[in-house]
Amino acid sequence: MKILVQKFGGTSVATQDQRKQVVGKIREGLKKGCRLVIVVSAMGRQGDPYATDTLISLATKENSRIRPREFDLLLSCGEIISAVIMTQALRSAGINATALSGGQAGIITDSHHTQASIIQVKTEKILKLMEEYEVVVVAGFQGVTTEGEITTLGRGGSDTTAVALGAALNAVEVEVYTDVDGVMTADPRMVPEARLLKTITYSEVSEMAHLGAKVVHPRAVEIAMSARIPLRIKSTFSEEEGTLITDGPGISGVEIKGDKVVTGLAYINDVAQVILTADRNLNQDGTALKVFQLLAEAGISVDMIQVSPDRISFIVEEARFEEAQAVLADTKLTMDAAKGYAKVAVVGAGMRGVPGVMARVISCLYQAGISIIQTTDSHTNIACLVKKEDMSGALRALHEEFGLGG
Repeated sequence: MKILVQKFGGTSVATQDQRKQVVGKIREGLKKGCRLVIVVSAMGRQGDPYATDTLISLATKENSRIRPREFDLLLSCGEIISAVIMTQALRSAGINATALSGGQAGIITDSHHTQASIIQVKTEKILKLMEEYEVVVVAGFQGVTTEGEITTLGRGGSDTTAVALGAALNAVEVEVYTDVDGVMTADPRMVPEARLLKTITYSEVSEMAHLGAKVVHPRAVEIAMSARIPLRIKSTFSEEEGTLITDGPGISGVEIKGDKVVTGLAYINDVAQVILTADRNLNQDGTALKVFQLLAEAGISVDMIQVSPDRISFIVEEARFEEAQAVLADTKLTMDAAKGYAKVAVVGAGMRGVPGVMARVISCLYQAGISIIQTTDSHTNIACLVKKEDMSGALRALHEEFGLGG
């Protein structure tokens, strides 16, 4: 039995007309001779009677604080509603379908409510149902613990559900449908010359996702890479073939050629920089350790970290900026901190071991009149901190420098 997994986001299933387009994509999958597993996200926005935001508002009117266990119970409703409605649409179109919650589909998680991790996928029930039904529709973003408690998987949870099911069922491919045509060389809102990438490696798209690109969740990419399941990002609303995420030859007969050192660009805006200094060695007296322990205890994520004997610098989200300053006040270190920055990154597996990429980045931004505040790098990305007002100019300049427009 050939199995194809398709995932549809909330924008794809929100209205009856959009669901008709989803039915069309499902028919295309059936024509390939596959049985289909369809994973759906919650539909609707604040004000719609079935929307997750509406349900949260209703619950918080009774009590402003919701315990994590009950919060997961509530959040799971949105995807279950989508699964049932999508199943109804398929049956109306003459397609034999049935709906399952995440737990019924065999998604077993740990007990970390609102941020659970999948620890096992039991495939017996879903495989049995696939002998009777052409399509099994699964509520994404959720699972159950071994004790039967409902959990949710956090941001990007439906992507993770789809890829985990694809890996467990040995699917021929996982297709993630969204409202964009696939993975672009850059955000087209920032770089009008951005183009669709036909192929990209797991590591590159994972880096881009971690660096701010929101096309697919990095955890889903990690699972696909581990299982070597081809992952395709495409639009519900166009006939584009989308972007195939794979890892060179041997998968789907596709070879990814490393002819460019940079594959794409990513960015994160609304960040703040924090610089801590002292006239002593902060590593030797334990102060550096204390700084990061305090931030961790407050649940504040830091990035672009640089530590030297008398200086520590990093960035945080602007939304946590004041909190970070307050947390670090007790260290008695000299603090130079400011909002108004953005992180811009070039990403490409082809830059590994290639000299001169950093020089090209610095030269490009210098020629564009853009100051670099701070940099970090890895084998597959170089990230620069710039002023927020310089972000779009930096992206356009780098896109041209590395020939990403064609």
